[in-house]
Amino acid sequence: MNISKKKILMVIMIVALALIGCATYYIASVLNGLQSLQKSPDNSPFKGLPSAETEVVKPPEWTGTEPVNILLMGVDARGFSEGEIPRSDSMMVVSLDPVKQRIHLFSIMRDTYIDIPGHKKNRINTAITHGPNTAMQAVGDLLGIPIQYYVYTDFQGFIKLVDAIDGVDFYVEKDMYYPSKADKHEYDIDLKQGQQHLDGDKALQYVRFRHDATSDFTRTERQREFFKAIVDKLTSTTSVMKLPAILEEVSPYVDTNLSVNDMWKLATVGYKSTMGESMQIPPMNLLQETYVGKAAVLAVTSEEELKQYIANVLEQTDSELNADKAVKNES
Repeated sequence: MNISKKKILMVIMIVALALIGCATYYIASVLNGLQSLQKSPDNSPFKGLPSAETEVVKPPEWTGTEPVNILLMGVDARGFSEGEIPRSDSMMVVSLDPVKQRIHLFSIMRDTYIDIPGHKKNRINTAITHGPNTAMQAVGDLLGIPIQYYVYTDFQGFIKLVDAIDGVDFYVEKDMYYPSKADKHEYDIDLKQGQQHLDGDKALQYVRFRHDATSDFTRTERQREFFKAIVDKLTSTTSVMKLPAILEEVSPYVDTNLSVNDMWKLATVGYKSTMGESMQIPPMNLLQETYVGKAAVLAVTSEEELKQYIANVLEQTDSELNADKAVKNES
């Protein structure tokens, strides 16, 4: 072998070693970031809860081949001290079917009035104050499906996530304005209609806005649409390469019961899947606005019909799903 060939071989070996080193560092950084999302008992936001509060029926363990359901909870922690648990400001269930390779997204109306496991009836957004296991069982009992996992964050976690992915290009469907005097205007909402680039602060304004005629009904719809936009951005090549930095930014504000192995399985299945239905729970035909004392709540007119409704959505064939989407697009 002549000298020039030896030099070329040496360069190739150096480049290969560098690539292997970079890949190893990337994987290690991602693993460390994923591990940091699951908090130890001492660092958990729920560490102040009595152990009896979280003793509820556990759902069957997910093996990676059957449908899995994840409860996403966003809380407004303003004005709360460490150890205090605020009510959920938003609740969504992501249902993923590895066989059908389909994802469904359900927004749960936070004023839905239900039985809280181990406690009296209350709005569903109070379930988290008794711990994530209680919240998962409450939602699972309502929908008739097991909730295996939860992800919990607050306003700052949401802002950090959107900023970490360099914001999202999104269409704001109308002007939105609401001054927040209670916190000295730190969380004012002031958005103009039109296509625009939303950073974390503006994205939070968008998903929080409910000061119009349809209040939480359209707010949950906006949250679902923006969630899908975040997923699209996260799965882009640029965001995948930035994943260690993204995880580092959001980790202090997130808690979950997902193990690293679970996250890898979800990521693998989710990447191959397409978005199915996206809807409000309870649907309009199964809810009734009523009062408990002087408090306005949403009653489910038939829990059995709601469970059947969820089952029908999850069991849809591809042709049925496409037909439903076509009808919605025409309306």
